Amino acid sequence: MGKGPGLYTEIGKKARDLLYKDYQSDHKFSITTYSPTGVVITSSGSKKGDLFLADVNTQLKNKNVTTDIKVDTNSNLFTTITVDEAAPGLKTILSFRVPDQRSGKLEVQYLHDFAGISTSVGLTANPIVNFSGVVGTNILALGTDVSFDTKTGDFTKCNAGLSFTNDDLVASLNLNDKGDNLSASYYHIVSPLTSTAVGAEVNHSFSTNENTITVGTQHRLDPLTSVKARINNFGKASALLQHEWRPKSLFTVSGEVDTKSVDKGAKFGLALALKP
Repeated sequence: MGKGPGLYTEIGKKARDLLYKDYQSDHKFSITTYSPTGVVITSSGSKKGDLFLADVNTQLKNKNVTTDIKVDTNSNLFTTITVDEAAPGLKTILSFRVPDQRSGKLEVQYLHDFAGISTSVGLTANPIVNFSGVVGTNILALGTDVSFDTKTGDFTKCNAGLSFTNDDLVASLNLNDKGDNLSASYYHIVSPLTSTAVGAEVNHSFSTNENTITVGTQHRLDPLTSVKARINNFGKASALLQHEWRPKSLFTVSGEVDTKSVDKGAKFGLALALKP
C-alpha cells in the first residue's frame, strides 16, 4: 500500500475496476507509436452500431510537463497540459477544448501523507468550482466531493465517502447524488499469485427505493491471459477474456447476456490495443 489516503476518486476504485473496467459492447482499435524524440502518438477508432468514431492523440513530455493533444472525427481539439511535482506532492492540470470556449478548466491536486486534495475551476465568467478532499491514512480515509455553480448559486454535486484498506481487502461506503444514493463496495484478493479476486457493489436509491447488486470475480489463467465475470440482481451476466499477446499489446473480448430474456441475444465487444 502507498502512503497517504490518495484522492477522492480512489475511494471504491478497486471494486469498480474489477466490476466494470474493460467490459464493452463496441468494437475498438488503437495503436501507439513512439518517436526517438519521445513523442507518443496514439490513433484509435471505435464502432458503435453504424457509427464510427476515431481520434488521434499526441503526447509530448519535457521534464515534468506533459502535453496531450487529441483531435477527433468531429474536428474537436482537446488539449491537456499537466505539470507534475511543481512543488512536493503538487500537480497542476490545464485542459480546454476547441471550439468550445466554455470548456477551459484548471485543476490543482495535492497529495500528503494524511490528506489528498483536488480543486478545479472552470475558466469562464461564472465558473463551476469543484472541491474534493480526503483525510486519513492509507488504511482508513474519509472524504467529500462537492461542486458549486457560481452562476446559479447552487451545489450541483455533493458526495461523501469512507474507505477501509487492508493488505488483501478494500471496503468503501459512498453517499452520492446529494444523499439520494447509497453505495457500498467490497474488494478482496483471494490469491495474489493468480491475481484472483472477488468484488461486490450494492447501490440503493432512496427516491425509487430500488437496489442494484453486482458481484464479480477475476482470475489470471497464465501470465498473459486473464478472465473476469460479473452478474447483477437484474439477471445481466457478463464475461471477459483478455490476452497480452506481446508486451503492452492487449486483445480483449467481452460479452453480456440477459439471463431473464435469453431470446434477446447476447452483446459482444472486441478491443485491440497495439503498443510496439
